[in-house]
Amino acid sequence: MSKRKVKESSAESPECISQVQKILRERFCHHCAAGKLFGMEQQYRHLLELLRRTTVHGESNSALIIGPRGSGKTALLNHVLKDLREMKEVRENLLEVHLNGKYNITDPVFWLLQTNDKVALKEITRQLQLENVVGDKVFGSFAENLAFLLEALRKGNRTSSCPVLFVLDEFDLFVHHKNQTLLYNLFDISQSAQTPVTVIGLTCRQDILELLEKRVKSRFSHRQIYLMNSFDFKQYINIFKEQLSLPAEFPDESFAQKWNNNVQHLSEDKTVQDVLQNLFHHTKDLRSLHLLLTLALSAVTAQHPLPTAADLQEAGRHRGADSKANIVHGLSVLEICLIIAMKHLNEVYDGEPFNFQMVYNEFQKFIQRKAHSMYNFEKPVVMKAFEHLLQLELVRPLERPSARAQREFLLLRLLLEPRQIMEALQLYPNCPTDVRQWAASSLSWL
Repeated sequence: MSKRKVKESSAESPECISQVQKILRERFCHHCAAGKLFGMEQQYRHLLELLRRTTVHGESNSALIIGPRGSGKTALLNHVLKDLREMKEVRENLLEVHLNGKYNITDPVFWLLQTNDKVALKEITRQLQLENVVGDKVFGSFAENLAFLLEALRKGNRTSSCPVLFVLDEFDLFVHHKNQTLLYNLFDISQSAQTPVTVIGLTCRQDILELLEKRVKSRFSHRQIYLMNSFDFKQYINIFKEQLSLPAEFPDESFAQKWNNNVQHLSEDKTVQDVLQNLFHHTKDLRSLHLLLTLALSAVTAQHPLPTAADLQEAGRHRGADSKANIVHGLSVLEICLIIAMKHLNEVYDGEPFNFQMVYNEFQKFIQRKAHSMYNFEKPVVMKAFEHLLQLELVRPLERPSARAQREFLLLRLLLEPRQIMEALQLYPNCPTDVRQWAASSLSWL
């Protein structure tokens, strides 16, 4: 089969392109549990069976899903819950409680970080819709309150009671709650409560069990599901194709076929493979791939209906752009000079903190050596420029300044590497030659 570029049609209907954007953006932003799971089929079956036993047979369980950020912990859980709800015997037979700042699947508008056990308990009550049942009742302890909530849900025997799934995202944050009361009580009821309860924790901490108190650990079932992005580059290309392809049920079948043929061609393009390889070697986090595809998708319009290799190349350039270096491009020449002065101070004092007065003195040396009146600003003007760098967080104070502290002598650190400064200066528009030479000069300049 000869490799040939798929020619774009002159234009597509705006409605068709809008539908493409909607489907793919939802996929890239993880708002739906569509598509395939990559390299976690075994973990999927394990978790699905665990939750199925809870919903069908009334078994209580607890488990931890452990893996680095971007390894697919939330995606795995969302896929399992989606498939679980589609089972006839499970449908409308599972109550879900999602804690710790992640979107609640049943209420995507709500966003709350459960910072302590009292707040978390209020959120459990809200998500179980038991506010009217609780009313103004006063409870002697956290355990008593939680037991009352579950008792309110109980009906008949254990198998006929409505099961409850507790999902604790960022599970390691709950470990730092006082006495780990929430974790203790959730794990305890998962072993002893009449109502079927399953607790699923998601964390990126490999040492999470070591952080649990002895009494909490003793009530945990010690089920651990590990996720690692172990796919190779060939599989990564297949993930790229699957994520960018349109589904078979897309309304315009003709355009969907044209789009998917174009995606196949892109996956074989050397330029695209280079972009993907750079990203693959930098991180296997699929969210980074989704960001790349989102940037490329933003170039798709009715007049430009199919993404090209150039779109992906440009997206790769934007994704890899240094945000701090981009900030430097918008600074004034005075602010650039102050950053260069700080760079030289870092070289002289081997990264030790400095203050404004030291930076100002270094800047004055440059003016005196070059005898440039054009850079000879008053000290208050230089201080104002320096404060702007603080606001941009290119410079950071070592500690929070007190009201009495003199601004000139506040200890600071530069948050830019020498490489970032030099690369930013190369792209700085109309940068004076002597300023560029000063930045490139070594310690012998000082």
